[in-house]
Amino acid sequence: MSKEMIAMEIEEQDMHCSAERKSHHSDKMKSNLLTRLNRIEGQIRGVKGMIERDTYCDDVLTQLSAIQSALNSVGKLLLEGHMRSCVVERIQEGELEVIDELLITVKKLMK
Repeated sequence: MSKEMIAMEIEEQDMHCSAERKSHHSDKMKSNLLTRLNRIEGQIRGVKGMIERDTYCDDVLTQLSAIQSALNSVGKLLLEGHMRSCVVERIQEGELEVIDELLITVKKLMK
């Protein structure tokens, strides 16, 4: 089976199974992620205001860079948690296709 076919199959499985799957985040991790996302949301509103006020482009770009960095940090935390819980659990259950799913996810994060 080609890599493209595997990717399509995994994406199709995700569409059918995503409603059934749940994360295993602790309350502390959820709180941490939500705090970070709320901060990012505020930064985005701030950038919107900067654009409305015709703020110098370089200053806006600097803020966008900070937002991207913050989003990457959230992604890294989620990926680490996913690998330590969901992926390990599925491998232990014999669901080795989770490795292909993980590779596809990592490729999306690296774009």
